[in-house]
Amino acid sequence: MSDPIDRAGLANRFWEKKPLAKLNPKEWEALCDGCGKCCLNKLEDADTGEVALTRVSCRLLDCDSCHCSQYEIRHQFVPECISLKPSNLDTHAYWMPETCAYRRLWKGDKLPEWHPLLTGDPQSVHDAGVSVRGWCVPEFEVNEEDWEDHIIEEPV
Repeated sequence: MSDPIDRAGLANRFWEKKPLAKLNPKEWEALCDGCGKCCLNKLEDADTGEVALTRVSCRLLDCDSCHCSQYEIRHQFVPECISLKPSNLDTHAYWMPETCAYRRLWKGDKLPEWHPLLTGDPQSVHDAGVSVRGWCVPEFEVNEEDWEDHIIEEPV
């Protein structure tokens, strides 16, 4: 049986035809490019609201595959993990990476040319150098007091 979401995306391009709020669950999940950057811990300045990205990943992120090792039940382990959905984009999109398809489409931008829905290849996000593969550090390897030492610029 074939996947109802065309991984090449070129034939369907559902993200261009429907508003985010009208996507079905399978379409919504297909927008994720698999970069893993949303699973990096962030530090927010209490005074300015500025969010700094660190290379310290959630303990559930597999830094090689760039996928959550417990995605379906992640809230049992990480209750504060954000479940991004159309209804909370206005309050949570700013936490998402600049390259994130959800954030880009919410802002009215297009998908980047390396996005797996455009290339048909889930490896394209890694080949483009925008995933966390090879450089994130699991949070259990770093003391929380030292996270500031791991602040990075987002790879775009």
